Amino acid sequence: MAGTPTLALLGGGFSDDPDTLLDDFVLDAVGRARPKVCFLPTASGDAPGYIEGFHTAFAARDCEPSHLELFRRTVSDLRAFVLAQDIIYVGGGNTANMLAVWRVHGLDTILREAYASGVLLCGISAGACCWFESAFSDSFGPPVPLADGLGLLPGSLCPHYDSEPERRPGYLAAVNDRALPAGWAVEDGAAGLFTDGRLVDVVTRKPGATLRRVSVGADGAVTEVAQAARVLGPSVPGA
Repeated sequence: MAGTPTLALLGGGFSDDPDTLLDDFVLDAVGRARPKVCFLPTASGDAPGYIEGFHTAFAARDCEPSHLELFRRTVSDLRAFVLAQDIIYVGGGNTANMLAVWRVHGLDTILREAYASGVLLCGISAGACCWFESAFSDSFGPPVPLADGLGLLPGSLCPHYDSEPERRPGYLAAVNDRALPAGWAVEDGAAGLFTDGRLVDVVTRKPGATLRRVSVGADGAVTEVAQAARVLGPSVPGA
C-alpha cells in the first residue's frame, strides 16, 4: 500500500466519550470504504476490558475491527498483519512500558514502515505521545519529561492538557526550561490530523477544546497558541 504519512492525535474516543464523534473522524480521515482498524492495547498491558470495549464500539461501524496483543501474542508475522491494516489505533496507559514492549517485538520498526506506506496511525494519551520525539508523561508517576518516542512527528506532546491540573503548568515549565522541545498540547475532546508532518485539521466534540502549539518565542518566553477547531456534530449531553 502506498499513501501519505498520516497521524491523528485523539483527546477522546470510544473509551472516554458518550458519543462516537472522534472515532468517526478517524474512520472518515482514512478515505476508504470499510477500513481495517487494528487496536493496539499494549500500554494497558493488553487489558481484556479495554479490548472488549474497542470491539463493542467498532463492531457495528462500517469497518473491519481487529486487535493485536503482545503480552499474549498469537500473530507470528507482525509486519504482514500491521501493513494489511488501514488504521492502527493505539490505546492509553503507560507510554514508557508500551515503547519498551514494542521494541522487544520489533513493532517500532514495523510501525515506522506502516506510517511511511500510508497506514493511518492514531491514538489517545499514550497512544498519541508515542509518535513524537518526547512527551510529558505520567509513566513513572506524576507527569515528567519522557525523552523517548518513535519520532514520527518532531518535538513533544502533552495529553489531557485541560483535564489534569498538573499537566498545563508542568508542560509549560518543561518547555520553558528546555527539558522538552516545543510541541503540542491536546485538550480532552479535541483531535488533530497531521499529514506529512503538518497539521491539516483540528476538530472538537465540545466547543472550546482544541490543540495548542507550545513553543519558546524569540524573547525566550514560552507561548501557547490555540488552533482553530471545527465542532463535530450536535451538542451531546455530558460533553
